[in-house]
Amino acid sequence: MTTIYQLTAPCHFGLEAVLKREITELGYDVTGTENGKVSFAGDGEAIARANIWLRTAERVLLEVGQFHATSYEELFEKTAALPWGEFIPRDGKFWVTKATSINSKLFSPSDIQSIMKKAMVRSMTRRYGTTQFPESGTAFPVRVFLYRDRVTVALDTSGASLHRRGYRTETAKAPITETLAAALILLTPWHGDRILVDPFCGSGTFPIEAAMMAANMAPGINREFLSEGWDHLIPKQCWYDVLDEANELLNLKAEADIQGYDINPAVIHRAMINAEQAGVKNLIHFQQRDISQLSHAKKYGFVITNPPYGERLKGEDDEIAALYRTLGERFRSLDDWSLYVITSVAQAEKYIGRKADKNRKIYNGMMKTYFYQFLGKKPPKRRSLNE
Repeated sequence: MTTIYQLTAPCHFGLEAVLKREITELGYDVTGTENGKVSFAGDGEAIARANIWLRTAERVLLEVGQFHATSYEELFEKTAALPWGEFIPRDGKFWVTKATSINSKLFSPSDIQSIMKKAMVRSMTRRYGTTQFPESGTAFPVRVFLYRDRVTVALDTSGASLHRRGYRTETAKAPITETLAAALILLTPWHGDRILVDPFCGSGTFPIEAAMMAANMAPGINREFLSEGWDHLIPKQCWYDVLDEANELLNLKAEADIQGYDINPAVIHRAMINAEQAGVKNLIHFQQRDISQLSHAKKYGFVITNPPYGERLKGEDDEIAALYRTLGERFRSLDDWSLYVITSVAQAEKYIGRKADKNRKIYNGMMKTYFYQFLGKKPPKRRSLNE
């Protein structure tokens, strides 16, 4: 009988709808959506597919249990009552890697971690009849979330965060994460046969994530996941099957017009290295070019970009204003294009010279940013062969 687990995928605040759509498109039932996370039901294969295919999730968590706790005694007893032995083998390495508490009576992460570890040992002792746990085997890191005294306990199936695709070995200053870049692209109507230009490409994250989408490349195809070693929960064959599927669906010969520019030649060089590491270098045209040189002869393209702001541009306000004004001028010179800008600059619309059609607040780490969306005309519908 197949075991169905309750799974949770955390994401950037404000981008839950994008992740929810991804999970649904993978074929799994979404069971809940909260700030910064989406929950869904799935078996061992779902854990493998979610880790390998989800572009916008930060990790995939396997829920062990939920309970209410307002004292450390209650936290200990209810943690010890969870079926840890069903998940962790006797030689498994287990610890509480992170504890987060919001609006709860228990708020000290270090105390929560320490007490829960002791409770897990108590539970494992009952299961295996020993107090000796070598912890020499596969790792089972635990993450716990307390919200209004409700405790959710989960195992981290991913290991390193899913934004670590494995391709970004060269980084520019203050880069945007791969998961956030993918989510922002998915918020737009862009798809692989449309033009995409990032005139402030930095380490190349936007163009690379777009090229991976154009090639239908699973974002986790070139990396490893912690739960690959959890053979008693996820049969090895699941991983082999999902990777075979990902390789069959991959199309590196896809036609794409994806371009990345930056004024700094060293930055462009790093972006090209990253694109090569990702396996999509042939789908992207990188070039040293100033924002004042942004141009394209074709219609209906997309500019999706993360211009310098905050730590990336420590100049005077007029320097920032001039840069955004130039972006606005070059955008107006493009024929029926759309512009999507993530920035912390609150006056970006004023500098660009046009009120955004849509504006979404998104937290990039701890920094509040705005995703300004300036929509161009839609291209005419293509006539079908039957017309």
